[in-house]
Amino acid sequence: MTDILTSPTFAIASTLVTYWVAQKIYARWNFPFLNPVLITILALMGLLQGLQIPYERYEAGGQYISFWLGPAVVALGVPLYEHMDTIKKQGVAISASILAGSIIGILSAAGLAGLLGASDLIMISMAPKSATTPIAMGIVEKLHGVPSLTAAIVVITGVLGAVIGPTVLRCLGVVSPTAFGLAMGAAAHGLGTARALEEGEKHGAMSGLALCVNGIMTAIFTPILLKVLLAVTHT
Repeated sequence: MTDILTSPTFAIASTLVTYWVAQKIYARWNFPFLNPVLITILALMGLLQGLQIPYERYEAGGQYISFWLGPAVVALGVPLYEHMDTIKKQGVAISASILAGSIIGILSAAGLAGLLGASDLIMISMAPKSATTPIAMGIVEKLHGVPSLTAAIVVITGVLGAVIGPTVLRCLGVVSPTAFGLAMGAAAHGLGTARALEEGEKHGAMSGLALCVNGIMTAIFTPILLKVLLAVTHT
């Protein structure tokens, strides 16, 4: 029995079934905090803890699901191509928006951590919170932070963005699909983009664009802004 519970097949099956059930729950009640990704994460955490399954054993199967993240991101190129006219017409505004989102994302994490007295290591690890996990972890590794902490923060950021992002944007009066998508992608990366796609194809296309460009900008500006922030906190 133990061999079955710790097998890659069990990890894959439990993840897919849990997510399918979570989707049904979300479709039935359509409540923001019943987001399928959030429910799946919490349910799998409880399952692994309850059955005493080491995460390393689960990841042996989970990696086969994670593999599809790459093709999923590439697939975002289809809606981007279909909305290329909008991107060309509003290129300057879109670029400025993503740049602002990238800088604010870095400062809001590392800056706030510094104000609260966090160590340099924590500030470095939190800075790229709004970039996708592979990019964020790569940045932190180069800056000698803690990649595992970064991964956790990135996931939390994405889940929170997907759960409360649309509500916050509507309260702020954001109705433009372009603005909505850019905000979700720049703030909540992949999970935000998945949520934006629920609103419409254009929302998802702009979110995917923000996700990709924000990752590049975060890689460029994180070392620069961190250098300034760390200098300020040490004075």
